[in-house]
Amino acid sequence: MTTYTTLIILSGLVIFSYLFDLVASKTKLPSVLLLLLLGIGLRVLVDNLQLHTFNFLTILPTLGTVGLILIVFEGSLELKYEREKNKLIKGAFLSAFFILITTVSVITFIIYQITGKELYVCFTNAIPFSVISSAIAIPSAAALSNKSKEFIIYESSFSDILGIILFNFAISNPHISVSSFAGLALSTTLILILSAISCITLLYLMGRISHHIKFFLIISILIMVYAIGQSYHLSSLVLILSFGLFLNNADTIKHAYFRSIFIYKNLSNDLTQLYQLSAESAFIIRTFFFVIFGFTMNIYALNDGIVIANGLIILATVFIIRFVYLKVFRKENSGTEAFIAPRGLISILLYFNLPPELKIPEVGTAFLFLVVLGSSLIMSIGLLSAKKTAKTAAVD
Repeated sequence: MTTYTTLIILSGLVIFSYLFDLVASKTKLPSVLLLLLLGIGLRVLVDNLQLHTFNFLTILPTLGTVGLILIVFEGSLELKYEREKNKLIKGAFLSAFFILITTVSVITFIIYQITGKELYVCFTNAIPFSVISSAIAIPSAAALSNKSKEFIIYESSFSDILGIILFNFAISNPHISVSSFAGLALSTTLILILSAISCITLLYLMGRISHHIKFFLIISILIMVYAIGQSYHLSSLVLILSFGLFLNNADTIKHAYFRSIFIYKNLSNDLTQLYQLSAESAFIIRTFFFVIFGFTMNIYALNDGIVIANGLIILATVFIIRFVYLKVFRKENSGTEAFIAPRGLISILLYFNLPPELKIPEVGTAFLFLVVLGSSLIMSIGLLSAKKTAKTAAVD
């Protein structure tokens, strides 16, 4: 394959992704779903033409990690904190926490019934299927009301953070003891301290850098700090969410000393540019990640009736638990929120980070792909139904 052919393919993928975004804005069909199908289509074409390809699985986790950082950062830059939103934030956190714990428990039992493996192995394999993907949920919530949109941004981000904490805890502690929880408390404290220091330092740098290239530098530092934190099993996604929130709300801090040091004239313009850059970078990374994931998927494994049946059971579990919780505990639930529980980027990343000795053959990539695809389809149906209901109500 020549250099020009490669450039044509890469450019074509970005153009298709842009068109998919336009389709998604009109139909409520997630662009991620279309990207996965595009990847599958390309795989079938390559197989039929018997072309030799690169082993894309080697770059998939890296692409996914950068995409997750950028998407959560982009979402957090949209959030304005107000005291009146404390109830919404608390509700989003409790929703993410209790739905995650309940879903992990039930899916652990299901995997145990399917495979007969020990509970610890089933538990670690259940976590990737139990976390809401903010990478899909946040863009899909764009058409909802402001309150519902903010709830989804907070909830999906909290779900990612809590899922990573639980995953790291499970992988690091095959046998639970008092020292396990002491380690968890220490790592949580460390990431909160690191987040506070990073937020202050990066805001200070933004105000002091006069070079015309500074936003990619800020994002690069953010990614580097995230990677360092993750390498020590800290839940560094807290840092990403905190930094976006801090930047977007720094101008509301009235303390005179803080404002004299950190608030500068062009902060508002810089935030607009930083948001635009992170949004467009996230778009590019998300495009290649989901196309590559679809491309690397062995769709012929989906011919297995047992895989399909078990995947449908997992999907039913995910949405029943979510529907019941939101129905009982969230009075402001519009109904559409119950459908926004996609599995995607974070699920794929956690699955690929499972140690080889903990992976279960019956819960393989085909199983994961089915759940990712199915959850996106169910979300699409829910969003389309809500759109039709809103149109009918408007006519009446």
